[in-house]
Parts: sequence; structure tokens; C-alpha cells
Amino acid sequence: MSSIWLPSPDSMETKILGSQKGSLLEFLLHRLGPLAEPPAMSLLVMDPYVIQMHSKGNLPSVLDVHVNVAGKSSMLGKMKGKKARWSVRPSEMSNKTFNPIRAIVDSMKVQPNPNKTTIALSIGDPTVFGNLPTDPEVTQAMKDALDSGKYNGYAPSVGYLSSREEVASYYHCPEAPLEAKDVILTSGCSQAIALCLAVLVNPGQNILVPRPGFSLYRTLAESMGIEVKLYNLLPEKSWGIDLKQLESLIDEKTACLVVNNPSNPCGSVFSRSHLRKILAVAARQCVPILADEIYGDMVFSNSKFEPLATLSSNVPILSCGGLAKRWLVPGWRLGWILIHDRRDIFGNEIRDGLVKLSQRILGPCTLVQGALKSILRRTPQEFYHNTLSFLKSNADLCYGALAAIPGLRPIRPSGAMYLMVGIEMEHFPEFENDVAFTEQLFAEQSVQCLPATCFEYPNFFRVVITVPEVMMLEACSRIQEFCEQHYHCAEGSQEECDK
Repeated sequence: MSSIWLPSPDSMETKILGSQKGSLLEFLLHRLGPLAEPPAMSLLVMDPYVIQMHSKGNLPSVLDVHVNVAGKSSMLGKMKGKKARWSVRPSEMSNKTFNPIRAIVDSMKVQPNPNKTTIALSIGDPTVFGNLPTDPEVTQAMKDALDSGKYNGYAPSVGYLSSREEVASYYHCPEAPLEAKDVILTSGCSQAIALCLAVLVNPGQNILVPRPGFSLYRTLAESMGIEVKLYNLLPEKSWGIDLKQLESLIDEKTACLVVNNPSNPCGSVFSRSHLRKILAVAARQCVPILADEIYGDMVFSNSKFEPLATLSSNVPILSCGGLAKRWLVPGWRLGWILIHDRRDIFGNEIRDGLVKLSQRILGPCTLVQGALKSILRRTPQEFYHNTLSFLKSNADLCYGALAAIPGLRPIRPSGAMYLMVGIEMEHFPEFENDVAFTEQLFAEQSVQCLPATCFEYPNFFRVVITVPEVMMLEACSRIQEFCEQHYHCAEGSQEECDK
């Protein structure tokens, strides 16, 4: 038997009795973990920690370690004399993880009309219907990367240096310069957002998130013990931010402002002047920005996307993007974080923190990284143009058709893949809310839209505009038929109904 005498943590001296080395002591302390209230110790007060180790060899078994603290003994491993019982419970993080879209959609038990083919306007995946394939150059780049045999092993957790250099070069501009050290490659834009939240915000702090907004922000934040505060987007102002209300939410615990531009679910694109006002709030309050700009290259011809970092050198910004939307390959799971910090407010700590957090999953797919140079350099401009032309045509078609339906108020989009439609609920009194409205629409017309309650904005629904044109026309026709069947004149508005 060997004994180790451990003095008070305040002592600078450790005495080891027996033949055990200091490295073993450190190992045991690590395995045992900290004691909540270590007793004060000295040679006069015999109140030590005594660790007794029973072993036939030189090194004791960790499972056969007894700890005596102030006369109380405990044993690591299975307790002798007591029957072991299974006690496996989900973690606190898993219990806190909640996806409002899944909760609402999964609770909708109705079946579609069996006499009508289902048209899903609810899925934000441009590949679903096969009408929006990626460019052949993109596919060939992946084939070449696979055939080369160079990308079958691990890459650095932040991504290959050559791949990060390509992303930096692609997004570099004089107003917002980038180098490879400013790029972290991630497993999709979703992981980029998760890493940004994890590095900027501690449990108990809060973040500011748009309403309506992408539900993943809340899902990630609450699983980390982060409070979510919602700032309002205003439909009457093309979904611009209510800046006064936004600033009123900021307090000493606010760690991050999330700005999603272009917007999911709204399809809105902020003007340069509006972005400058947002930056002014962040600068006044000294709040860093997480800029979700995954749809930055998906803007219609009547609007212009302004990367947030090009408009300010004062506010530190983590910009999140990826291949998913511009190149129409969401399943390839390659995203990135662009670190814009020209005043060195983040310093090395945030950069180092992102590197450490990226090591949790050891980086994104190496094959896609290997193809990245060719994807960014060889994809023809015609591909981008054709994609945007199709989306704008479908957006205009959908907006025009739904705007003509009494009881609906669509908001014209300027980018992304979505359109939000307001429901004048007073004209549809049989439905309690947008969830009931969209549920019955699915049951009668087999048209599936997401109720905007999923985005914390009731009495709207979201339409995905990536479906083939013929399906979009058919869906709008069915929505019109549904509304005509259920529309009622609001009390006191008979004159409007008679028009």
C-alpha cells in the first residue's frame, strides 16, 4: 500500500510518501476532480487528504483508489456491498435543445388531400425538385478531388490553408480585407453560427435575434444556456429593423447582435443606409455582430447586397456563409466564418477560441475542401445569373398571384428563396391562428407552407420559391381556391366585400 499526503491548495509544497511520482499525483487529482471545500491543513492539524492505493504493480489501478477526507471515505468505481443500478439520463443541453419548426410541423397530424398531388412550399432546400441543379463545373471539381486521392485524410480543424486562402481571396475587398488567418472553415453555415455563438457568449448572457427569424438561432442559444431577446422586423417597411426597439433591448449581459441579411424567412435585403444605422447601434453599445450572410449572393436584380463588414471598421464582425445556397449544394456541408476585426477588438482570444472550438469535430469534409479552389474559380457567371433570374421570376409570379387574393398580404421579396404572406385573420374566423390556417390548407389543397409561428411571427406563412414554375402556378391557384372557400367579410366591411 502507498500513501500520498496532499496539503492545502494554498501550500506551495507537495510531499509524496512512498515511491509514487508527481506525475501520478497530478493524474489522480485530475481523475478525482476538485473537492468543493478543501480543509485547511498544516503539520499541526492532522486533517489531510490521504489517498490509499492497493496495487500489486508499481502503478495503482484508478478503479481501486480510496479517498479519505476528514475521516470520511469514498471509493471510485463500483461500491462494494451495494447493487449497481443503471441511471442514464439525457444531458441538460439535450433537454434544452428545442427546434420550433420541428415541434410545430410534427404536431400537425392532418393528411393531405389524396386527390391532389402534394406541393411542398415549406422546405428551404433548392435541390428538392431537381429543377435547380448545381453547375457541371462544380460537380466536376468534386469528382476531380475524389479521383486525386489527396483528400482522404484529416485536414486541420480550421480547414486546409490553401482552401482558406481561396475563400479569403474570393471575399476580399479593400473595404473589408481578408487573409487566410481570418477564415475558419466549418461543417456548413449552421456550424459556423454555432461556433460564433459559442465563442462570443457565455451561459446567462443574452443575444439579440430578429423576429421573424431563422429558428436555429434560438435552438442553438437556448441549448447553451443563452437568453434570446427578439428585435422586431417591420413588414410595412419591407422587413427593416425597428432600430429603437432593438437598442432598448441591450443591457450589460448582451454579448452579440445577430443580423441576417438577406433574410430567412422574409427574403428582404437591407439597404446600405439601413445597415449603417444598425452598425451605429452596435458601435454605441459596444456589441459585436454575428452576420448571417449565407444568402448574400442570392439577391435579385432590383437590389444590391452590401456585406456588413464593408461599411464599418469600428464594429467587430463574424460573418457566416457557405456553399449551400449560391452553389445549390446544401448537403455538401461546407461553410465558413470570416473574421473582420480591423481595430483588434477581438484580439487573439476570440481567434484562438474559434480554433479551439473547431477542434471539437475536426473540421468539415476534406473532399469539398479539395474541390473548393475549382468551385470558386471555375463556376461560370451564367450559372449564377440563371439561378437568380429563375428565383426572381418565381417570386414575382407568386407575389402577383397572392396579392390578388382577398385576405392575404404578401410582402415582395428582394432576395433569398422565400416570401412571407400575411393572413388577415379577421376574414378567416374559423381558424384560430396561422398554424390552423396552414394545416387546413394542407388537408384540403395538399399545399404545404410553414406557419410563421415557426419564426415567432404569428398570422403569416412562408412560401419557398424554388419549386418549378408550373408547380408554383398550381400552388397559387389552390391557395386562391382555399381562401375563396373560407373568406368571410369582417364585421362592418360589407362594402368591401361587395366590390
